[in-house]
Amino acid sequence: MHILVFIGPAFIIYTLFMIYPIVNTVSVSLYKPVGTGLQTTFAGIDNYIKLVSVRPWDVRFWGALQHNMVFFLVQFLVQNPIGLLLAVLLTRRGLRLSGAYRTILYVPAMLSIVIAGFIWQLMLSPLWGIVKVSLDAVRFGAFFQPWLGLEGSALIALSLISVWQFVGIPMMLYLTSLISIPEELIEAARVDGATAWTTFWRIQLPLILPTVGIVAILTYTGSMNAFDLIFALQGPLAGPNYATDVLGTLFYRTFYGSMGVGADPSMGSAIAGMSFLIVLAGVLVYLIGCQRRTTMYEL
Repeated sequence: MHILVFIGPAFIIYTLFMIYPIVNTVSVSLYKPVGTGLQTTFAGIDNYIKLVSVRPWDVRFWGALQHNMVFFLVQFLVQNPIGLLLAVLLTRRGLRLSGAYRTILYVPAMLSIVIAGFIWQLMLSPLWGIVKVSLDAVRFGAFFQPWLGLEGSALIALSLISVWQFVGIPMMLYLTSLISIPEELIEAARVDGATAWTTFWRIQLPLILPTVGIVAILTYTGSMNAFDLIFALQGPLAGPNYATDVLGTLFYRTFYGSMGVGADPSMGSAIAGMSFLIVLAGVLVYLIGCQRRTTMYEL
């Protein structure tokens, strides 16, 4: 009984704010509106089929999913390695003011995404932005472009802004794992003549692989749920010309309506359901392919 008493509040809160919305979203996605009223009729998986194979829904959906994957790859290939590098540097012996460095590097992660996005929008402005002025000062002004306003560079620019803001999170996770490694192992490697690179590659990296996997799956789920930064800087249409459109902005426009387009809760719920399945698939791959191997290794 005491176990039920302690678990009960958490279970009720989690069910109310997590399980019920998921079940309700899936339920709404299985219906479609009838006429112009609020009446609906059961449609099964027709909304999902329409989303992935009927124009213009399929064009918007697959395009948004592709942009989510690009966003994830930039985070995974840029943010996580930089976070690991910073963590390794902060654990070096004799580094002074390491606590101050950690604070400075983690501060952007505590900023509001809207504030961070607005700051970078001002910095990248072609009229008065500091980036253009700085490039002009070093005679590289010809390389400046309105990156947030070009279809080919807007998504990459937003991804790099996100990297700047959140690189402190993987850095702290890696740093915690590196600090937990027994100092005797590092000292033994140094006595045997191992270089800093050999020590990292042969001792530190294998021991923090579980953390690397956790950071990777957190990066994946965060990238698949990207919305706020893109919405704050590019609006619900995720311009220019849907070049930064992701599943989150597509869901927003569809479910709530935008720019004169009426709301369609059924198709919006179908988009949310597909997003959930995509995230779930990635998590299952990690749990089956990585977490199981880690557990066997620890045993």
